[in-house]
Amino acid sequence: MAIGAGGFDQPVPLAVYIHLPWCVRKCPYCDFNSFQQSGDLPEQAYVNAVLADLDEELPRIWGRRIESVFIGGGTPSLFTPKAVADLLDGLCMRLPLRPDMEITLEANPGTFEQARFSEYRQIGINRLSIGIQSFDSALLKKIGRIHDGYQARRAVEVARRAGFDNINLDLMFGLPGQAIESALADVEMALEFTPEHLSYYQLTLEPNTAFNHRPPRLPGDETIDYMQRAAQEKFKRAGLRQYEVSAYARQGQQCRHNLNYWTFGDYLGLGAGAHEKITLASEGRLLRRWKLRQPEQYMAGAQAGKAWGGENWVEPGQRVFEFMLNALRLREGFDMALFEARTGLSRGHLQSGVAHAISLGLLEREGNRLRPSPLGWRFHNDLLLIFLPDKDEPKPSASGISP
Repeated sequence: MAIGAGGFDQPVPLAVYIHLPWCVRKCPYCDFNSFQQSGDLPEQAYVNAVLADLDEELPRIWGRRIESVFIGGGTPSLFTPKAVADLLDGLCMRLPLRPDMEITLEANPGTFEQARFSEYRQIGINRLSIGIQSFDSALLKKIGRIHDGYQARRAVEVARRAGFDNINLDLMFGLPGQAIESALADVEMALEFTPEHLSYYQLTLEPNTAFNHRPPRLPGDETIDYMQRAAQEKFKRAGLRQYEVSAYARQGQQCRHNLNYWTFGDYLGLGAGAHEKITLASEGRLLRRWKLRQPEQYMAGAQAGKAWGGENWVEPGQRVFEFMLNALRLREGFDMALFEARTGLSRGHLQSGVAHAISLGLLEREGNRLRPSPLGWRFHNDLLLIFLPDKDEPKPSASGISP
């Protein structure tokens, strides 16, 4: 079927996300599908469930090569290296893998997890994402983290000694009572470890979190804005280039797995609460599914061949917004040929929205490439609203955007 008629003429890359949902303690700002550990983890039962979940998925993805694997949570480093190895071995037995595949594991800086870093490297994990958040022990306590500043620093040192040469550090700013000097001290400490990748997030109060119900006192907007701009300047001087809204990397060290999300690639979601997007090219359709959220229900459902909690088809009218929601997170934007390849739609579907965004100064066009302008980067939500599928949705006007 030709592009423009709802078809796909190029293979869509496929990644795998595996969700391990347990953590030692739920952080008060966390809105992820995670659960506080009580007693021994049901490692073997959960591994068996994930592989049963994968078996049920195979008919939709049979023969497709896996480009990357990301093991997230929760706190995946609570799982033993053997359990993680069993997951990876099960994946290898069922699907072809890219020879130089990126395999990321999220880890916390706790001493218990650090002791496992060498074994994770030995079983094939080649990228470690460490949830530092801050190097300030007092601030870590305020946001409910169970590690302290010493453990945060020690974790990076241990990871290096374990042989990891591709490390991401998660940092947060705008923490309760945080001063500008403290935020920049965190940045400077992180840069001392010369990480290949940094994720830099502002603390936000998400619904259904303890912080949303009992909000802490956060720095003001002007202070937060200064923190971010000053940090970005330090990242730039250190050779870390911003390539996505919250991601900074050295040349060639961008996270392949996350780039697949932002370029509207496919991803298989395994584990409690995991989401996925699968292109069924022969049918010209896109399928989204999500798995049962509660671990016990998920494990029982997976063994019965029904781990999924729901699904829907991404109709052509929704694909424009979903693609733009992802691709416009990228600093360099995207080529319109990518839009066609990943949505199965002609570039004509972008025409009116792109023209409107350009007229407002939110989008720039260079040949076939579209990218957010500096104004569009600043007013990102206004830019995205233009591409909402609901035609009755009011679109931003020039008078509604402040310089």
